[in-house]
Amino acid sequence: MVFDKEAGSSTYSLLLPQEDEETPLLTNSPPLSSKFKTVANIFIAIVGAGVLGLPYCFKRVGWVTGLLMLFTVAFITYHCMMLLVHTRRKLESPLMGFSKIKSFGDLGFAISGPIGRFAVDSMIVLSQAGFCVSYLIFISTTLAFLTTDKNDGSHKTASFLGLSPKVLFLWACFPFQLGLNAIPTLTHLAPLSIFADGVDIAAKIAVMVEDVFVFLEKKPALEAFGGFSVFFYGIGVAVYAFEGIGMILPLESETKDKEKFGTILGIGMGAISILFGAFGALGYFAFGDETKDIITTNLGPGVISALVQLGLCINLFFTFPLMMNPVYEVFERRLCGSRYCLWLRWLVVLLVSLVALLVPNFADFLSLVGSSVCVILGFVLPAMFHCIVFKEELGWRCIVPDGAVVLFGIVIAISGTWSSLVEILAAKS
Repeated sequence: MVFDKEAGSSTYSLLLPQEDEETPLLTNSPPLSSKFKTVANIFIAIVGAGVLGLPYCFKRVGWVTGLLMLFTVAFITYHCMMLLVHTRRKLESPLMGFSKIKSFGDLGFAISGPIGRFAVDSMIVLSQAGFCVSYLIFISTTLAFLTTDKNDGSHKTASFLGLSPKVLFLWACFPFQLGLNAIPTLTHLAPLSIFADGVDIAAKIAVMVEDVFVFLEKKPALEAFGGFSVFFYGIGVAVYAFEGIGMILPLESETKDKEKFGTILGIGMGAISILFGAFGALGYFAFGDETKDIITTNLGPGVISALVQLGLCINLFFTFPLMMNPVYEVFERRLCGSRYCLWLRWLVVLLVSLVALLVPNFADFLSLVGSSVCVILGFVLPAMFHCIVFKEELGWRCIVPDGAVVLFGIVIAISGTWSSLVEILAAKS
């Protein structure tokens, strides 16, 4: 175990400009956040594209199983987030004397040296890049759906130069993403972030309202419980939906009343769990066995439906460079001495785009990223770091629960990754 009192300054947070004496959302400036702004920050950090795959997940695992999985994963995620908070507080206590532990990566470095930082950095790079791959899949699939003739009964997909509409839209986004990802600081992206969040909230509310009306009209047959074969698949999607653990330490640092951070985080996670459960259940209730991997493609024709789908695409399009920023921070710190490197950023955008071309199903990819990366980052590493720091003080009271979380995470990672790969390969064939 390595304890370095001058942990690095790597951060994993969104930097927004200060507009007044209050603390803006997700900032590292000295003024601290109120309870309301902390809850708002938690929503911004966690709520993302993963929720869009929940209705399809509920179709696969059954709505009762889906809700149980969702709330169980939410509780374990909250528990592991608090493990990180308690671990940092222990290291920064007068007894230990550590300082400048600002991020998950810093914590890994303080506990396990370069190996700990490398483990966290690797998982952050893979998870953030995975999120952005899913964004491109959603955008290209949705735009292709919107431009397809719904009245054509042949179900043939038009092509141009041998390329499907999905591929064409993905490459159409590419030059614009190169421009957005060339912006060196997140400060300049703040207005786009705020706009994207507003559009996202409005679009998801519109989807849920539409689901209610469709359900009252159709009332399709529903399945409450799915088979065990899709258990790990569902866990992977749920873990992906709640991924945001990399933001917890910066958020706790910015909270004015740190003693109540656990309660504030619990309230935020509880509200998000209810929102996710409602979104997943209503989407499945509305369309039953016809629920698609991207729920918005189930929406009928019309101006409102098209605007909702375009709104979600706009949100993810402008969120892409924000989510890629931690990836650039890691690569530029390790390869370029923390200096801005344009060609490296563009190369990463190209690689992410190429991966998006190879994935046939949105929800299957969510499960793969959730099982293979998010479980390690969100469950295994926090429990492992907590056990290293507290095992001498708490003994078996620490080793048993932390060991159980680590074991659970490893089992989910292995089984869920295999299950997701089988689904992806089956879809491609």
